[in-house]
Amino acid sequence: MKSSTDPFSRRERQIMNVVYERKRATVAEVVEALPDAPSYNTVRTLLGTLVKKGHLNHVADGPRYVYFTTTPAEVAGQTALGRVVKAFYEGSPARAAMALLASDSPSEQELDELQALIAKAREKGA
Repeated sequence: MKSSTDPFSRRERQIMNVVYERKRATVAEVVEALPDAPSYNTVRTLLGTLVKKGHLNHVADGPRYVYFTTTPAEVAGQTALGRVVKAFYEGSPARAAMALLASDSPSEQELDELQALIAKAREKGA
């Protein structure tokens, strides 16, 4: 089932995750990394679709293409997180953070980092 906040199909998302993890990947490397991988040709077609959509690019490396993302992982993550916050938390980053904190146990270091960010946000707003 595809989430309304995700512009990728399940397979496209899996492929993007592989390429983000590896930084660069060939069709064969993507096939090897995918759970219950479809055929080589199917993966090659999906990679081509992701290139056409502008999410990936490729360079020739001898007889094969090596694929890489067009958007840094941090930027893509912020974009995806923004869609989730808008769709599920009424656009409120604070509500999203509270939901995450309620469902997980952050470390002391993470709590300190969050506290510092909150203090910085309060200074900006004052």
